[in-house]
Amino acid sequence: MAFPLGARPPRDILDRLPEMRWPRLVLTLLCLLLWLPGFFTLPPGDRDESRFAQASRQMVDSGDYVRIRFGEEERNKKPVGIHWAQAASVHAAEALHVGHRGQIWPYRLPSLIGAWLAVLATFHWGRALVGRRAAFLAAAMLASSMVLVVETHIAKTDAALLATVAAAMGLLGRAYLAPATFSARQAAAFWAILGLSILLKGPIGPMVALLAGITLVAADWKSERGAAWLRPLRAAWGVPLMLGMAVPWLVAIGLATEGRFFSEALGGDMLSKVGSGEEAHGGPPGYYLLTFLISAFPAAFLVLRALPSAWRDRMNPSTRFLLAWIAPSWLMFEAVATKLPHYTLPVFPALMLLGAAWAMDPLRKPTPRWLAGIGFGLFALVALALGFAAPVLPWIADHRMDPLAVLALPAAVLLVWGVWRSLRPQDGGGPAMAALAGALLAIPLYAAVLGGTLPRLQAPWIGPRLAEMMARAAPAGEVQGAFGIVGYHEPSLVFATGADTILLRDGEAAARFMAAAPGRVVAIGDRDMAAFRAATAAAGLSVREDGTVDGYNYTRGRRIRLHLFQGIPG
Repeated sequence: MAFPLGARPPRDILDRLPEMRWPRLVLTLLCLLLWLPGFFTLPPGDRDESRFAQASRQMVDSGDYVRIRFGEEERNKKPVGIHWAQAASVHAAEALHVGHRGQIWPYRLPSLIGAWLAVLATFHWGRALVGRRAAFLAAAMLASSMVLVVETHIAKTDAALLATVAAAMGLLGRAYLAPATFSARQAAAFWAILGLSILLKGPIGPMVALLAGITLVAADWKSERGAAWLRPLRAAWGVPLMLGMAVPWLVAIGLATEGRFFSEALGGDMLSKVGSGEEAHGGPPGYYLLTFLISAFPAAFLVLRALPSAWRDRMNPSTRFLLAWIAPSWLMFEAVATKLPHYTLPVFPALMLLGAAWAMDPLRKPTPRWLAGIGFGLFALVALALGFAAPVLPWIADHRMDPLAVLALPAAVLLVWGVWRSLRPQDGGGPAMAALAGALLAIPLYAAVLGGTLPRLQAPWIGPRLAEMMARAAPAGEVQGAFGIVGYHEPSLVFATGADTILLRDGEAAARFMAAAPGRVVAIGDRDMAAFRAATAAAGLSVREDGTVDGYNYTRGRRIRLHLFQGIPG
């Protein structure tokens, strides 16, 4: 990237940004530019988002904030923390008259706020580990990483969990680097934050901290540091404080479900993920290294460049701490049979801090050319793949061209060109400037994909379209009867149509459902139409077809057509 005479060189820009009066405000603005496109307009997705949101909605509707339910079934998989946060967001949106419980975006607010807090925590506590400038750059890299951008648009636990892990590990880093100045208040904050993480996703947060602590103690066993830095953590009262954050609800849910929560959450959910690839989410060894190039895009190429230098610098206490944060948790996630790209998100702040520290180091050793070439080549491949996929997706899904989606391709080309030019020393650039350029130039690409392409698709968003058709089909002033469906049982449908939706097995069951009460409504998939028509004819039922919805069930990979019928009173 060429700079005209009199313009500030890139290094000066990177020096000045963190030193300005409100660096957190700059990071907040960057986060909003990256994350807001599509946040309000993207329909609820399958399957986890709609399951979490619907369970939180039922909490709000029922006033029962102990048990977690999806429809009539208990959802004994994750703790209650994210549901409390989502319910609070819904109550706030309704009190301020800016949203309501039938919209998905209030349930996404805890994810967006959690991601924002994680970015600020990376900057705040990263300053003691890598310096103010590198911490600012690392926070910008984290904000733009694809996995976090996606998680801000999904109403579930992982972005909120990241906030607790980033804050807790930042405090743990303070205890490791400066145990003499680590106060009782900081220790209390460390254990309380881990307690919150338990309420969000069980043992994951404490496990990251525990694995890092064990690794550091083992690595420092023969050094002067040893395990003395653990004493300021005050575990004697800190561990009870951590457990005390979660125990009241754990006792309440144990009583409310007669122990089923623990048997299903531990034996059914957690152990099944450890032992087998749950819901076909398996992967070979090295899965997370491969997916890191996508999940950490656009900063992955810089982190890869930094890793050899980080290992050489492992005797440095700050680098040692960051490596202890990353390595054991990464290996743990690789060992678990169920694998999804966002599972390694708790170590992303440490990876970004390592990458930014290397990029900002004027004495850094150059990366092997083969590694630098592979990293940048894969970065360009991911960017261009996103740019090409955006205009192709509407054509495949809806058989149409979307002019807004076409904008993703020039945005991807601009991102690749801008990062390449920013890497060139002859233009006054370097790795740090390339990382900053990547974070900034990712904004139009994410906006084109998340704001301009996905919300405008029709085929994948079956539930909201079916709910709209039901609302249009109801005669003015008439209260519609109960609703049942055959052939499409995805959670997004339940969120769109309500918890009273009855998921029926086949066409005959749908006919019996309609016969049970006047005015009932059913949606029937093509595969069950013949059985439904035969059963209604045999029962002498009069039905009216109110329309059809064509779509694509992306969780099962097949196209479907749903026919909406309403019973006509005899």
